[in-house]
Amino acid sequence: MDEKRRVTKAAGQISVATTGSRVLGFIRDILLAKIFGASGATDAFFIAYRIPNLFRELFAEGSMSAAFIPVFTETLTHNGTDDAKKLASQVLAFLISVVAAICFIGMLCAPYVVSVIAPGFIKSPEKFALTVRLTRIMFPFLFFISIAALAKGVLNSLKSFFIPALAPIFLNLAIITSALFFASRFDVPLIAIGLAVSAGGMLQVAIQIPDLRRRGFLVLPRFSFAHPGLKKIRRLLLPAIVGMGVAQINIFVSTIFVSYLSGGAATYLYYAMRFVHLPIGIFGVAMATAVLPSLSEHASRGDSEALRSTFSFSLRLLFFVTLPAMAGLMTLSGPIIQVLLQRGEFSAAAAEETAFALIFYSSGLWAFVGTRIVASTFYSMQDTKTPVKIAAISVLTNIVFSFILMGPLRHGGLAFANAIASAVNFIVLFYLLRKRLGTVDGARIVRSFCATGMASIAMGAAGFFALKLYGWNNITSIFEKTGVLAGIIVLCLGIFVVIMRLIKSEELNYLINLKKKKG
Repeated sequence: MDEKRRVTKAAGQISVATTGSRVLGFIRDILLAKIFGASGATDAFFIAYRIPNLFRELFAEGSMSAAFIPVFTETLTHNGTDDAKKLASQVLAFLISVVAAICFIGMLCAPYVVSVIAPGFIKSPEKFALTVRLTRIMFPFLFFISIAALAKGVLNSLKSFFIPALAPIFLNLAIITSALFFASRFDVPLIAIGLAVSAGGMLQVAIQIPDLRRRGFLVLPRFSFAHPGLKKIRRLLLPAIVGMGVAQINIFVSTIFVSYLSGGAATYLYYAMRFVHLPIGIFGVAMATAVLPSLSEHASRGDSEALRSTFSFSLRLLFFVTLPAMAGLMTLSGPIIQVLLQRGEFSAAAAEETAFALIFYSSGLWAFVGTRIVASTFYSMQDTKTPVKIAAISVLTNIVFSFILMGPLRHGGLAFANAIASAVNFIVLFYLLRKRLGTVDGARIVRSFCATGMASIAMGAAGFFALKLYGWNNITSIFEKTGVLAGIIVLCLGIFVVIMRLIKSEELNYLINLKKKKG
C-alpha cells in the first residue's frame, strides 16, 4: 500500500471512531444543556473542566505524542522490538511519577489554580467554591488520560489507530450515564458529572489494554530512567508542552478574560468551541495522528522528499474537508445551535449568544487544523523548539486581540482573538518549515486552498439564501426545523462537490478513485 493510501486509510479509521465520539459528545452536551442550562453553576463546571483538560493537552495527549512517537518510532526502526518495549516501560514509569505529583499538587492547590485561571470568580464566593470543589474532583482525570495517551502513542506507532481513537467514547458514555441516572441523587448534581469525568479517564485506559496485549506491548513500569530514548523524550517534552499546547493556552487566556464577563459567557464559549471541535477532531486530529508516525519514519531515514510529499498531501486533503465545514458552521451557526441545544433550560437567548461565538471560532478552523499538521512535521524531525517560539507569538497575539475585541464583541471577541492567534501560528510555522525543507510544494497547496475556499464561499452563500427562502425564522416546529436544516446541509454539500468536480479538484478525484479501488 502506498504512503498516501496508508495515511488516508488511517485518517479514515480515526475519523470514523472520532465521529462516534463526537456524536456522543453532542448528545452529552445536549443533555447537559437541557438539564443545567447556562448559569453561574455551569460556568463553574466548565471552568473546572477546562483545568484538567488544559493539563491533559499540555502534559498528556499533545506533548506526549509529539515527543514520544518520533523517538519510539526511531527506536523501533533501528533497535528492534525488545528495546522499544524497554523504552515504553521506562516512559510509563516516568509518566506515572510526574503526573501523579502534578495531580496531588493540583488538588492541594486548587483554590490558587482557580484564582489564576478564573480571577473574576473570586468576587462570587459560591461560584468560586464550587469551581474549586469540581476542580479537585476532576484532577484525577489527568492521571488516567496521561496513561491512555501513552498507550495511544505506542499503538499509533505500531500503525494501530481505531481502538485508541475509540477510547474517548467512554468518557462521553460515563458523563451521559451520570447525567441520566446519578446526578439527581446529589445535592449538587454537577458533582456527579465531575466524578464521571474522572471515571471516563480510567475507562479510556482500560479499552486499550487488550490491543496492547495482543501486540505484545502491555508493559509494566520500570523505574530506572536510564534508556537513552527516555532522555531524548525528556529533552523534547518541555518544548512540546508549550508548542503543542498553544491552543489550550489560548483557551486558558480566553478563560481569564471571560471570567470578567456576565454569567453564562463561559458556557457560550464552551458550547461554541465544542461545535468547532467536531471538524477539528474528525479531520484535523485524525490527519495529524495518522500522519505523525509516517512523517517520523521518513525523518528517521533522512528521506526529505517523502517527508515533503506526505506533508503536502496531508495538508491539501485536510483543507479540502475543513474549509467547507468552516463555511457551513459560519453560515448555519444559528440554526445548528437552535436545533441541537435550544430546549429545556437552554433558552433562545443562550442559543443566540452561543451562535454568535461559533461564527468567530469557526473563522479560525482552517488554522486550527493546519497548525496540527505543520507542528507534527516539526515534531517528526524531533524539533520541538521551533513551535515553542511561535507559540509565544501566538499567545501574545491572543492577549492583545482579546483586549482589543472583548469590549465591542464581548465573548465573540475572545473567540475571534483565538482564531486570529491560530492563523498567526500557522502562517509563521508554515513559512519556517518551508525555509527548513527548502520547498514544501507551497504553490500547489495555495492553489488547492484558494480553489477549495472559493467553492466553500459559494456553498455558504447558497446556504444563506436557502435559509431566507425557507423562511427559517417563521418555522416553529423543531421537527420541521431539523428537516429543513438537514436538507440545506445536503444541498450545500452537493453544490460544493459539483463545483470541485467542475474545476477538476485533485483532492476530490483522489478520494473518488480511492473509493473505486476499495469497491
